[in-house]
Amino acid sequence: MPHQQAPAILLLADGHVFYGKAFGMPGTTTGEICFNTGMTGYQEVFTDPSYTGQVLIMNSVHIGNYGVKDSDVESSSVKIRGLICRNLEDQYSRMMAKGSLGEYLVANKIVAIEGVDTRALVAHIRTKGAMNCIISTEISDLDALKRELDACPNMDGLELASTVSTSEEYELGDPNSDVKVAVLDFGVKQHILQCLVDRGAHVRVHPAKTPFSRLQEFQPKGYFISNGPGDPAAMPYAVETVKAILDESKPTFGICLGHQLLALANDIPTFKMHHGHRGLNHPVKNIITGQCEITTQNHGFGVDPEAVRKHPNVEITHVNLNDDSIEGIRLKHKPAFSVQYHPESTPGPHDSRYLFDQFVQMMQ
Repeated sequence: MPHQQAPAILLLADGHVFYGKAFGMPGTTTGEICFNTGMTGYQEVFTDPSYTGQVLIMNSVHIGNYGVKDSDVESSSVKIRGLICRNLEDQYSRMMAKGSLGEYLVANKIVAIEGVDTRALVAHIRTKGAMNCIISTEISDLDALKRELDACPNMDGLELASTVSTSEEYELGDPNSDVKVAVLDFGVKQHILQCLVDRGAHVRVHPAKTPFSRLQEFQPKGYFISNGPGDPAAMPYAVETVKAILDESKPTFGICLGHQLLALANDIPTFKMHHGHRGLNHPVKNIITGQCEITTQNHGFGVDPEAVRKHPNVEITHVNLNDDSIEGIRLKHKPAFSVQYHPESTPGPHDSRYLFDQFVQMMQ
């Protein structure tokens, strides 16, 4: 915690106000407020492209106490729009760390507020649902903050994936490998790609709006549909590409947003969740094996459970043990499957990494 901190204000769209102290970059920021229940892995969380457009509450009482490190990232920059915590720490204990959290947030131009009663704030969001918010270290007039907040777009109907996707193709892994995977990048996490490379795959990552004909030129053994931010229903271009992929009947694996796009490609609608799932301790049951997994999650949209259950060609493979939401599906007539959670688990337990093994085995 730095000395002589400036005051900061958090205003929610429903009018609730929280006061705290400034941390990180001075300024004003807006976005959809959400909360993460994880106690570690904050740097991986901050750099996850799926958090684009969101202001994040970290539930752990102290954030920053092991500093930051170049390798603890999921993309090239911090993707959250703002940060809310009980205690943000500038002093850190890890000898391998390259710097403090405060320096990191300033370098990435992230506005943050600490000293907030995050338990009360999270309880409020769990009750009222996701909404937009504004953090400011420079504006104290609530009416002025309200006007700024009114200009913030709602996440429902917002297409963000193409804004965080790679602008150019790139390849990873052994170019001589027989296991070639064409990745559609809607905001893919680096450790997802690493999980594929670690299993011997040669991966080519493509921009979000790459036509299917270009994906075919790689002559892949399989296709991967990545995670990413925003509303999947606002991505008709991606749904059409996934439909073309399915027509080729090659192994296909989707994670998070990729799971939702696979559902939409089979005429299963998606919906905006009340407050979403974010953290690294969410229990999921694999109903095919009967085993349970502790999973890492980050999503504010889900697939319609009734539409999934009524679909003649789609089978449910995983369900959330907290709310019975759909966490995994597979197609009965195509070699395609997906999960709503993050099996690469960075941060989080590695209970679900077997899914990458299954995908590679399907291609072999």
